[in-house]
Amino acid sequence: MIGDKILFLGFITSFLVVLLATPSLIKVAKLKHLVDEPGDDRKLHSRSVPTIGGIIIFGAIVFSYSLWFPEEYKHIDNMLSNFKHLIAILVLLFFVGVKDDIIGTAPMKKLGAHIIVGFIMVIMADIRIENMHGIFGLRSLEIWQSYLLSLFVYIVIVNAFNLIDGIDGLAGGIGVIISGFFGVVFLFWGDVPLALLAFVLCGALLGFLVFNFSPARIFMGDSGSLVVGAIICVLAIRVINLPELINGKTLTNIVVPDWLASVNKPVLVMSILVYPLIDTIRVFTIRAIKGASPFLADRNHIHHRLISLGLTHTKTVLTLYLYNIIVVLSIVLINPKDPTTGLIVAVSIAFTLMAIPFLIKPKKTDNLT
Repeated sequence: MIGDKILFLGFITSFLVVLLATPSLIKVAKLKHLVDEPGDDRKLHSRSVPTIGGIIIFGAIVFSYSLWFPEEYKHIDNMLSNFKHLIAILVLLFFVGVKDDIIGTAPMKKLGAHIIVGFIMVIMADIRIENMHGIFGLRSLEIWQSYLLSLFVYIVIVNAFNLIDGIDGLAGGIGVIISGFFGVVFLFWGDVPLALLAFVLCGALLGFLVFNFSPARIFMGDSGSLVVGAIICVLAIRVINLPELINGKTLTNIVVPDWLASVNKPVLVMSILVYPLIDTIRVFTIRAIKGASPFLADRNHIHHRLISLGLTHTKTVLTLYLYNIIVVLSIVLINPKDPTTGLIVAVSIAFTLMAIPFLIKPKKTDNLT
């Protein structure tokens, strides 16, 4: 009961901080002209919109998580160490993102920041993937394999979340879905500190959606997307590393539901992250085929395709929310016993649903309203 109370308080605190503070930030951003101007063919907004929403998201997360962090869990699983390293990671990414939102940041400097963050997360905090749970016959990883895979996963997830921040309410809404699912997993597993982190993130993004949903009054910018992507990466790795059960119970004697206990954890994580991952894979593949830089912005994202079919911003983001949720529920319901089969099923469902908009003939003009 105490854990449930803390989770609710963390969620509602971060939600209210963002809800109450964002209007003032919007006013300040407009006064200081910290806005994204329309005019680029790639941009889908037709007016000036503040781009520093990540300031409020970051502040709400750090404040709420620090305020409600459960003291009784500090001695478990080196949680205090993980907490201090997490804050260090978020502060670094936040300042890199703010600088990029306001005056821009050179790609090499951003790469350097990611290398430092990856080192802190994987080496110092020891937040890394340790087991593949039977996918392609792989289980426990060698230490060097664990380091390389974890660094790769961090880079992919952070950039994937950054790339989907291209339409009103999309990144924020997908972030709510992802953090909500992770929060439920940790809640059922009895991991209160990580459940709190997930629900604090969920509350902050839900509050931000009030102002970011179409028509958006503010964007989260890199200061938001980098911070959110890093937290999601930490949560994803910790789900994959959930401890083994003994007779269906955790080490703290909590009974885990059968649907969660039996599902393959890497497959579950990939299904929860399905939209950012599938959109990134598709966009990077197209750019590679064209011989363009994988980081060169274009209009090849799935949300661009849906808008070209005549969907409004609202219908587009709701469609993509539903897509993400359907893939997760499909994996949980089907739940193949063989890990590799589960991965194949998840990828098949994700790509099949993703292909549907590309089988429909688009309208002659984009709907940019």
